[in-house]
Amino acid sequence: MQIVSYLVYLIASILFIFGIKKLGSPKTARQGNFLSSLGMFLAVVVTLLDQRVISYEYIILGIVVGSAIGSILALKVPMTGMPQMVGLLNGFGGGASALVAFAEYFKEADLGITFEISTLITIVLSILIGSVTFTGSLIAFGKLQELITGKVIKYPLQNPINIILILAVIVAGVFVVLDPTRIDLLYGIAGVSLLLGVLLVLPIGGADMPVAVSLLNSYSGLAASMTGFVLSNNMLIIAGALVGASGIILTLIMCRGMNRSLMNVVLGGWESAGGDGGGTSAGPQGDAKSVDAEELAMILDSVQSVVIVPGYGMAVAQAQHAVRDLTNILEKKGINVRFAIHPVAGRMPGHMNVLLAEAQVSYDKLFALEDINDDFPNVDVAIIVGANDVVNPAARHDKNSPIFGMPILNVDYAKTVVVNKRSLNVGYAGIQNELFFYPNTLMFFGSAKEAITKLNNELKEL
Repeated sequence: MQIVSYLVYLIASILFIFGIKKLGSPKTARQGNFLSSLGMFLAVVVTLLDQRVISYEYIILGIVVGSAIGSILALKVPMTGMPQMVGLLNGFGGGASALVAFAEYFKEADLGITFEISTLITIVLSILIGSVTFTGSLIAFGKLQELITGKVIKYPLQNPINIILILAVIVAGVFVVLDPTRIDLLYGIAGVSLLLGVLLVLPIGGADMPVAVSLLNSYSGLAASMTGFVLSNNMLIIAGALVGASGIILTLIMCRGMNRSLMNVVLGGWESAGGDGGGTSAGPQGDAKSVDAEELAMILDSVQSVVIVPGYGMAVAQAQHAVRDLTNILEKKGINVRFAIHPVAGRMPGHMNVLLAEAQVSYDKLFALEDINDDFPNVDVAIIVGANDVVNPAARHDKNSPIFGMPILNVDYAKTVVVNKRSLNVGYAGIQNELFFYPNTLMFFGSAKEAITKLNNELKEL
């Protein structure tokens, strides 16, 4: 049976690796998801056939209840709610790892088994990382669901307090390893780790949530891997390591997409982040030119190429279907329509891709920043729907700007730029977007869904 288990675990691991590989492209993402799910199914089945399983009653109950909850969430949660859904699932994974580590500790203690140092270390790490992931993910969920403000929340002595708490957990962990009977210290580690999860994620602003969600996903993988060592389960070690590694790689890629360090994001980012006031800019200022739906329709009716840049405003307004309709109308007029996707647009990795895919926008129309940026000078009209900082030209030249050096979409190089936004308010970075005042920019004010729908109606009449 052990040989069979190892063989199935090897097959499952291969399926995981190929699954992750296929997740790298929208065209093969469903295949990748299926292969990874199949690998996990095989791993769970062979584990349940292990002779050490004493009773299946609670396992079956857990499968039934968990499957029911998962099915309801899959059917009920809209695509616009995916960021908070992913954040919540990360938390469940971390919490489960911490609980399993506790269960293994109590089992070995009750049986009078002498703890190995390696086992105690992994139990402590599993409880630490799992607990931080659990509460940190709940805070991320609250920010994304707008139950908690999306602004940066800082408090006095923030960093020293966090450092003291981390050191306290490490010291307590050392004492647990030296004296396995100190269950009180183990409870203390769990409690402080739960508090750390809150304190570490609370200062992260709403627009930095893609990085936070990706990082928490990595934490959940590391917690699972530690639990694999606790249980001596090779499959759990491999699966957790894959999730942890891929999560941290994605996190670093997204930080690079904002030209910011991971520490800058984790420690609270920009002081002005999330502000509603009128930020400043060293670039062009003055009166922004606005356009209504009828005028914009006439402009679009005479062009040959259009690039649409979606942002978080599109997600909030749930305007992806209206944007899809706009695409179809323009293409019927013989206009080439493409989408430019910034790596940190939205509130989770790939947020815009997910929304547009749900609206049945073809994958081959979606272009990453590096694949389309050089072509903006050849674009007749660039339409920005709910994006702000990721198209602010200040990032290229204003050394005093908090976003200086951040890779942006070069929409200002297009012949005409149309910005759909509710108002001229600042973006997450707390600075005014100088693009609004460029001579080739037109402001198309209004909620994305309503404004784009009006534009569609006007285009149909031409």
